[in-house]
Parts: sequence; structure tokens; C-alpha cells
Amino acid sequence: MKKTIFTLAAALCMMACGTKSAETATEASETTATAQQGAGDVAYVQVEAVLAQCDLYKNEGAALQEKTQKAQKSWAQREKNLQAEAAQLQEKYQKGLITTNDAQAQQQSIEKRAVAYQNSAQKEAQTLDEENFVFTNRAQDLLQRAVAAINADKKYKMIVNASALIDADTTLNITPIVLAKVNELYAADQKEAKK
Repeated sequence: MKKTIFTLAAALCMMACGTKSAETATEASETTATAQQGAGDVAYVQVEAVLAQCDLYKNEGAALQEKTQKAQKSWAQREKNLQAEAAQLQEKYQKGLITTNDAQAQQQSIEKRAVAYQNSAQKEAQTLDEENFVFTNRAQDLLQRAVAAINADKKYKMIVNASALIDADTTLNITPIVLAKVNELYAADQKEAKK
């Protein structure tokens, strides 16, 4: 592992310096990394780790997750406020501080606002669900394309998700290679989208 990191660091240093040998060093480091990781007919990928560490998640997924959490907090607060208002109204009525007609009018107002809130929250939830669905599909597409590119030469007869493994040799782990490829494909997609 240390040898792989050192090789990759050396390749990155050469690329930063702009030398022509950077391409050769990068190809050599990728070959070395591939030879050290996933040496065999079978390889595994820690899919959750790739998805959690990829640039797509860092750039877009974290923001979407934060947006979803804010919406959920907002919904909970609005619901709590409506419940508190209804409880205050009930208390005022029971104490005889407002008339029956006023209590009914205020109760109807609260009910109308509750219905409007529920409709609004439902639409917002549907929008967030759709955004999450699209994000998940994009992440899965990047992952599938990365695995297909890595195995274009049919070196592996089987690549499995590590979540299903009970025990495996770490040399069969191609997670870092897949992560790098996912990030490369994401960068290319972003560059293409800007055109």
C-alpha cells in the first residue's frame, strides 16, 4: 500500500512539474497499482466508500443531504408551531377567554394553514425525492462506467460489491482504482456540461 501511495505521489509530482515523463510515470503507476490491487480473476469494490468519497458526493451529494435535512427540520418546526397554536386555542376556549364562535373561526384558520402546509411539504418532499433519485442514478452510472472502463480488457472475470464479502484478501480490493476512475469520469462530465 505504501509503495502504491509513493508511486502515485511521484506520478502526481511529475505531472505538476509538467515533464513529459509524467504520462509514462502515470501509466506505470496505474499498472503497478492494478497489479498490486486486484491481482487475480476476481476483485471487489467497497461501493459505499467510493460513493461517499467521490467528488460527485463532495460537490453535490453533501449539499443535497444538507438541503434535505433543513427541509425536514423546517417541516417539523412548522408542524410543532401549528400544534402549539391549536393547544393554546384549546386552552383559551376551556378557560372561557374566547367565545365559541371565535374559537371555531380560529380553529378553521389553523386547519386551513395545516392543509396548506401539508400540501406545500408534500410538494417539497416530492421534489427532494426526485433530486435524490437523480443523484443516486448519476452516482450509480458513474460507478458502472468506471468499473466497465477498468475491466475493459476483461482482466477480471468477476467484480463484486465488498458489502457481500465475509473475508477476502486485500490485494483483490480495487476500490482506490474505481474511486479514481469515478472522479475522472465525473470531472469529464462536468467539463462536457460546461461546454
